[in-house]
Amino acid sequence: MFGEILPFAVGVAVSPVPIAAAIVMLFTPKARTNGPMFLVGWIAGLLVVGFVILLIPGFATNGGEPSTTSGIVKGLLGIAMVIVAWLAWQKRPGVGETAEAPKWMAAIDQFSLGKALRMGFLLSAVNPKNLLLTAGAAVTIAGAGLTFGSEVGALLVFVLIAASAVAIPVIGYLIIGERADEAFSSAKDWLIQNNSIVMAVLLLVFGVSLVGDAIAILF
Repeated sequence: MFGEILPFAVGVAVSPVPIAAAIVMLFTPKARTNGPMFLVGWIAGLLVVGFVILLIPGFATNGGEPSTTSGIVKGLLGIAMVIVAWLAWQKRPGVGETAEAPKWMAAIDQFSLGKALRMGFLLSAVNPKNLLLTAGAAVTIAGAGLTFGSEVGALLVFVLIAASAVAIPVIGYLIIGERADEAFSSAKDWLIQNNSIVMAVLLLVFGVSLVGDAIAILF
């Protein structure tokens, strides 16, 4: 089970814009409050999406095998990922071009605690890439025929890994403070520049994998 959800968790963890947003927050006067609040929102978004999927019945048969419903949902998620991957690829910067950061990122230094929390939640629960990957992991967990307690445990492991890439800069800043600024700044620029390409590649790989799983379940 953990081997099946690990790639999804890593896929969510490799989220250029949310990681860049967390880093930008660490350059603001409210870094020590808004950074952790953004992380809390990020984790909450993953948990909400995961629990919503787990509470939907019908993903596993009485024999503990993935059901037809599971196969259909995986197929739909896979197709959606391929479509979003294609759209992301179309938005990649051309040779010699510099990718623009999202407009909301310029206002991060004015974020309140509540807005930092909401932004973290939105980037994990509503962002197409992370929503689809988290849903894919949750459907995989739900279709494994586990007890609900085991499903929750698997989801928590998924969230722990998926949240790690956002947690590392936040926790690192809390420990070493402004000494990390130079490394964070370089990482932020690279993440923003390559966001579309990273999203496209990840979603294409996972989309094709889910479609393959769906075919194996349904046929």
